[in-house]
Amino acid sequence: QAQLVESGGGLVQAGGSLRLSCAASGRTFSRHTMSWFRQAPGKEREFVAAISWSAGSTSYADSVKGRFTISRDSAENTMYLQMNSLKPEDTAVYYCAADLLPNPLDKDYSYDYWGQGTQVTVSS
Repeated sequence: QAQLVESGGGLVQAGGSLRLSCAASGRTFSRHTMSWFRQAPGKEREFVAAISWSAGSTSYADSVKGRFTISRDSAENTMYLQMNSLKPEDTAVYYCAADLLPNPLDKDYSYDYWGQGTQVTVSS
């Protein structure tokens, strides 16, 4: 059974960094676009970043551009999100998602596979 498992969340002070991982198992996602979404309390889940199957193309939400970097290691079936210069407004549960052809890219309903989420809390 295909499974995505996030890790790396935690509590960090504003200005700090965290690196999230999303490990895939049960099948290969080497041909899938993979993305990160996040959901803050009382808010809808929102797109954070996406990376193509070849890692040749990335996309970011305006709110994280220049601070977050998405990457993947297809050989290890793992995706990463390096988060720098974290702000309190980045506090949320972060989810990884995968789909062969997500369209539109930045909508959660475009993705078939989801992880269980990892909490990121940024204190001021």
